[in-house]
Amino acid sequence: MLSFIMETAADAAQGGNFLTRYGSIIFLVLMIAVFYFVLIRPQKKQEKEYNNMVSSLQPGDEITTKGGIIGKIISIKEETMVIETSKDRTKIRLLTSAVAKVDVKAEDAED
Repeated sequence: MLSFIMETAADAAQGGNFLTRYGSIIFLVLMIAVFYFVLIRPQKKQEKEYNNMVSSLQPGDEITTKGGIIGKIISIKEETMVIETSKDRTKIRLLTSAVAKVDVKAEDAED
């Protein structure tokens, strides 16, 4: 980085044009902006949507876990929930972070 600054200073002393002096810096800033808008921003948006989905879970919702288990939420505590998975009423205790998606919301199931 120090050599870049020294080269830029040497170009400025020789009277180089603006693009020659600051082209690398402009390119670096543009690359950082592209990475932000292509990689970081969409990931933050997905993370926010997932957190909203997990916080809106309620008993009666039918969910699919990250492990592929499908069931209906019976009860929810702070970070855990109990789901019912089959006609035999098998109950499993899971972390709320294990939910991959909500298949049917409780309000929709009542209709």
